[in-house]
Amino acid sequence: MRLFVLSLLTGVLIFICGFTAFAQVKHPFTFEDMMKIKRVGEPEVSPDGKWVIFSVVDVNLDANTKMPHIWIVPTAGGPEREIIADRDADRPRWAPDGKRFAFISTKEQGSQIWIADFDGVAGAVSAVWRLTSVATEAGGELWSPDGKNIVFTSDVYPECDGEPAQEDICNGKKLNEANKSKVQAQIFTRLLYRHWNAYKEGKRSHIFVVSTINGRPNVGDQLRPVPHDLTPGDYDAPVFSLDGQDNYAFSPDGKEICYTSNHDKNEANSTNNDIWIIPVRGGANASSAQPSAQARNITADNPASDATPLYSPDGRYIAYRAQQRPGYESDRFRLMLYDRKTGEKTDLTQSFDHWVGSFVWAPDSKTIYFSAEHLRHSLIYAVGTKPVSGTANPIEFPRRALVGGFDDDVTVTPDGKELIFTRMSLKAPIEIYAADATVNGCPARTGNVDAGKEDCSLSKDWALTHTNDKLLSQISMSDGEPFSFTGAHGDWVEGTLVKPPNFEASTKYPVKFLIHGGPQGAWGDDWSYRWNPELFAANGYLVIMINFHGSTGYGQKFIDAINGDWGGAPYEDLMKGLDYAEKTYPFIDKDRECALGASYGGYAINWILGHTHRFKCLVSHDGMFNAESAWGTTEELWFNDWEFKGTPYDNRAMYQKWSPHQYAKNFKTPTLVIHGQRDYRLDVSEGFQLFTTLHMEGVPSKMLYFPDEGHWVLKPQNSRLWYETVNAWVDQWTKK
Repeated sequence: MRLFVLSLLTGVLIFICGFTAFAQVKHPFTFEDMMKIKRVGEPEVSPDGKWVIFSVVDVNLDANTKMPHIWIVPTAGGPEREIIADRDADRPRWAPDGKRFAFISTKEQGSQIWIADFDGVAGAVSAVWRLTSVATEAGGELWSPDGKNIVFTSDVYPECDGEPAQEDICNGKKLNEANKSKVQAQIFTRLLYRHWNAYKEGKRSHIFVVSTINGRPNVGDQLRPVPHDLTPGDYDAPVFSLDGQDNYAFSPDGKEICYTSNHDKNEANSTNNDIWIIPVRGGANASSAQPSAQARNITADNPASDATPLYSPDGRYIAYRAQQRPGYESDRFRLMLYDRKTGEKTDLTQSFDHWVGSFVWAPDSKTIYFSAEHLRHSLIYAVGTKPVSGTANPIEFPRRALVGGFDDDVTVTPDGKELIFTRMSLKAPIEIYAADATVNGCPARTGNVDAGKEDCSLSKDWALTHTNDKLLSQISMSDGEPFSFTGAHGDWVEGTLVKPPNFEASTKYPVKFLIHGGPQGAWGDDWSYRWNPELFAANGYLVIMINFHGSTGYGQKFIDAINGDWGGAPYEDLMKGLDYAEKTYPFIDKDRECALGASYGGYAINWILGHTHRFKCLVSHDGMFNAESAWGTTEELWFNDWEFKGTPYDNRAMYQKWSPHQYAKNFKTPTLVIHGQRDYRLDVSEGFQLFTTLHMEGVPSKMLYFPDEGHWVLKPQNSRLWYETVNAWVDQWTKK
């Protein structure tokens, strides 16, 4: 009997251990896994400091949709949960009293602003209603400090500027006429008639103000408050922006807004965005006796870009980001301070050799917290608004590195004690984190820890959300391993290696050599849905990435090195980096390597085509092939003019020197070409030219063409086809 019991216990233990081991088995990352990930963003702290509200995008692969919802999490810790789930709901923004929040939804009449009543005790929504009914739709909502008004943006016809009651009627009529017209032709009278992935169709982005006092549930559209255009005229105000911090803000007293606009005659060749100020007319304080307000330019003395203005809580300053070299979109972004009383402007980051990203004021107006790339990471720094005592010219301000990792979207709790921000890594998408804002951190005058001050520590941080923890716990992924080597000009250059799941050092692995875009971008310890290194490694590949000259996070001199040298130092870095990896890591099979890149990375692939035959295959996505034709078909002409030091007709030698099409007779490597019809940064004709040339030269090639995508492939099922096609192409030429 005893033997039977022992045998039974042994069997149970074996079963339990076996079940536990089975439960802990992880599988390689798949595209379907990536589509199940909840995409977290835009955290906002409630005015009482008790809640963080944020958006979460869910992807439905079968329906080919992405749907945003609104979630909430306590700042003190606790499970996050969805509070608006029955509609698409995006960009939540708290009202100043914390009893409401605004959000954007397309549930009725396209994109409109909605209001939700919020129970701060239960952390729940009690009611929602639509505030706006704008014919040209509404977005980018922002509350006034007294909660009586909301400003928002809308793309409108500038000729409809006039009486507020008639503006929306005029815009609606023109929009309806355009949609119903049997003639779809357009007439252009200026450049920048299309941008990024859409034609502008004669419309401009303007900022409107609307009262929230009369916005109540179940009112008819004819009774809804009438929005008032604060930035009329034939200008974009605010300017176009893909992402990041808003380009407009309310003053603390609610009497004015500041915003970014470019009034240069040729916008296609200008980066001269300026900060403008205008009194708030209309909204809850509307009066028929109010005269038309005149905007005032406060940065007219700077011919380069000034953007993302934000008032200090005490109302004394406006902080903003600025560049110094006109026409150069990749000049260093400095953090500037404008004194509203004296008009004096101060650079808070004179010796700081990295780009300032998103930023936020501390509640006491004495400190600004900001994110900035540093090597493969994006740290959170703090800078004081008072100069270091006894500092000589140039004036220095105390700067500290506070939080490590790859962080962005930084904000601060109302008591000033905690930072709230987003964080991601190579192995994990964005989640929301918190950190102690009161620590000293590490002195970082230039961005690096000050020499002799290395005995310091960063702030303690912790995760507030765990939205994807369960899913990620079932997936096998590797940390990115940094390495470095001596690149072009004898400079220190950094790279990253990602190993496949179940890696064995005794095995020889094929390589996917990824080349980033920009070119002023970088491979960091961050997450991507479009070019995900973990997903590229998942089917048995080593992934190698090099941050060549021109990459961000290594100082402005390193960034500037690519100007006028597109196929020079960067190409040398790429080849030397791969040489170094091959010599250092014996598990690399150098006879089975494929190079892949998009945007500038696509250009680099096209350059590689004519300059080396070391790769078994290539993938060129949205790359420049003919530098001269690319100049004539792009929208942002300032970019090409700067990078190639003029136009093709006044500096043709530069365009010819670095144009991949000039070396077509050397093309031999099998190449997959990918391009989107709606890519107006690098026109689809660049992809067609490359594909035609490859076939004319008898090079094995294939083209993946997306009629409904722009520079990025964003639709879920298009993304699946993209990954399937790319991976199949690489497998075809590298797998034994």
